[in-house]
Amino acid sequence: MILTKKIEITCKNTGITKSYDIGTTLAEIAKDQSVKLKKEIIGAKVNNKIKELNYCVFKPKVVEFFDAECLDGNRIYNRSLKFIFIKAVADLRKDLKVNIKHSISKGVYCELKTQDGQDYKPTLEEINEIKERMQIIVNNNLPFERKEVLSTKVAETFGKMGLNERVDIFKKRARLYSSMYYLENYCDYFYGYLAPTTGMISTFDLIPYYDGILLRRPTDYVKMCIAPLEKQDKLFEVFRENNKWCKLMKVDTIANLNKMVDEGTCGEIIKLGEALQEKKIAEIAENIRQKGNIKLVLIAGPSSSGKTTFSKRLCVQLGVCGLKPVQISLDNYFVNREDTPKDENGEYDFEALEAVDYKQFNQDMLRMMQGEKVEMPVFNFQTGKREYKGDYLTASDETVFVVEGIHGLTPTMSQDIPSENKYKIYVSALTQVAIDAHNGIPTTDNRLLRRIIRDFRYRHYSAEETIKRWPSVRRGEDKNIFPYQEEADVMFNSSLPYELGVIKRYACPVLQGVNETAEEYSEAQRLLKFLSYFHEFPDDEIPPTSILREFLTGSSFHY
Repeated sequence: MILTKKIEITCKNTGITKSYDIGTTLAEIAKDQSVKLKKEIIGAKVNNKIKELNYCVFKPKVVEFFDAECLDGNRIYNRSLKFIFIKAVADLRKDLKVNIKHSISKGVYCELKTQDGQDYKPTLEEINEIKERMQIIVNNNLPFERKEVLSTKVAETFGKMGLNERVDIFKKRARLYSSMYYLENYCDYFYGYLAPTTGMISTFDLIPYYDGILLRRPTDYVKMCIAPLEKQDKLFEVFRENNKWCKLMKVDTIANLNKMVDEGTCGEIIKLGEALQEKKIAEIAENIRQKGNIKLVLIAGPSSSGKTTFSKRLCVQLGVCGLKPVQISLDNYFVNREDTPKDENGEYDFEALEAVDYKQFNQDMLRMMQGEKVEMPVFNFQTGKREYKGDYLTASDETVFVVEGIHGLTPTMSQDIPSENKYKIYVSALTQVAIDAHNGIPTTDNRLLRRIIRDFRYRHYSAEETIKRWPSVRRGEDKNIFPYQEEADVMFNSSLPYELGVIKRYACPVLQGVNETAEEYSEAQRLLKFLSYFHEFPDDEIPPTSILREFLTGSSFHY
């Protein structure tokens, strides 16, 4: 008689520890323990690492099931939706290839290409046919099947499919096997897990968007609804311009960047990327000069977008144009700590507009623009008080006040300043490099990695602390920054095509310090896996004025 060995599984959702046969799946455990969530279970954390429901347990584990409402559930939902879209196109048009580009307008912008790489603009009728096919795939509740395949075989398969940017990645991958996903007869690879079945991905839409398609996903995973469309013409143009440049320079995919590392030609793209940014900054400065009546330049952008270094470099270029830039940080206009508003959890909400004394800011700016001498505040972050130390400013005809802060584009922030005297700039790190045609790199990941490095090096925060704080930062951005980005006179992309290869060297040791017992462990592991596909990019040729130096070391600017 063969005895089946038992293992103990602790379920955090129910608080129950129970013995199971070795090889029991997570789905079977969830059913046995009658785990009930607000929505259908879409995945689980096993010892704080994300796993699919068909994952088999062979050792004692702590398991926590989740649905689509949490961030990890959002990601699984969105990846699964992309696969359904790709499969629908493949079912209908084998002569076309899908190129998933970037997030915009609360959705994902996608393009269709012919087999020889030419752009293909779908008609409304064709888009509706794809949408109908997607709905059939959802209604059929098909399983997403994950299989372990030799990495060399994966490379061979994608070569036959024409997905050549994946071939080198898998040929040189330091893992013998890789995970392929199958949806009926179609296979693909995704840099993260998928839902159990297509039937769980019921909320989506597909509409024409510029020359391509906007794949729309839920904007509220609690109500499972999609918000009304908001066109983002300026942001789209920045993406399109940068994507075109990256493709021209052959730095649009990880495979191309890795090739540069292998061939020792990294210095060229560093020089080109930095030169392009300097050209853009010089053009913005010249545009401000030509307007003739700009007294207030307002710079805003999300966390770790490089606003501070951008503002310093802009001041240099404004000086070249014959103007006299004066930098002002909105941080110095914080209200006293005890007057700071609190969020729903009773914590200080430093990102709320009311955390800044915008009335005093407007008054000071107007007085200086009228020639008065004004004593400027300095916020003491240790005492939580605004102080005055005899620092006076005034303005001459050539003076331009360069103001940087998250509320720079919020209309209330500069409500008393005449619009003809203001120039608004939105800065963000819009990731230019894709993993491959079906897997982009979220802009938020780029910024989070920048922040992890900066917080560790200059603020002595662990990666765990930064990751824990990140959802709150993102909520503040959604509320206070992103709604106003299209009001900018110009947008500036602070991302550099080579930077994630450089970031890998600095971020990986910090991320590896996150303990397995921490809830943030799964996010640290996700970022580490994502960075594993990059070869380390040398940083010795990055100039001291680079925006990237704000997060690394060696900047010639004082922060």
